[in-house]
Amino acid sequence: MTTLNSHIPRFHLAVPVDDLDAARRFYGSVIGCEQGRSAETWIDWNLWGHQFVTHLVPGRRTSARNQVDGHDVPVPHFGLLLTVPEFHELAERLRAAGTAFVIEPYLRFAGQPGEQWTMFLLDPAGNALEFKAFADDDQVFAR
Repeated sequence: MTTLNSHIPRFHLAVPVDDLDAARRFYGSVIGCEQGRSAETWIDWNLWGHQFVTHLVPGRRTSARNQVDGHDVPVPHFGLLLTVPEFHELAERLRAAGTAFVIEPYLRFAGQPGEQWTMFLLDPAGNALEFKAFADDDQVFAR
């Protein structure tokens, strides 16, 4: 995983999981995050230079869906904006691991402001993740 060498601050995000071993396999082996400190009830991860923490919380949560570009997007969700090559590399890693996508990787808003590659998936605890990539970073907040 990379570290952020940018003026953009790194974020810290903690999410609930119901099985730390499953989280370790998914975030470490499938996503490819480097594991940091850990205890019996949590694990720190290097998520492309951001501090991401999985906390053991028994039970599952429910989520809602919202229509975006003709797809049912799970809410809440979190993720990263990657480069286009990183996006496609991660998509292939996920496919190779047999990951079931909520929304398969595709080009959203093609030919429109904000054109982006996007994909949605669930971690083993049911947390929704979105990874996306813009060919042009100036389009991230395009109207």
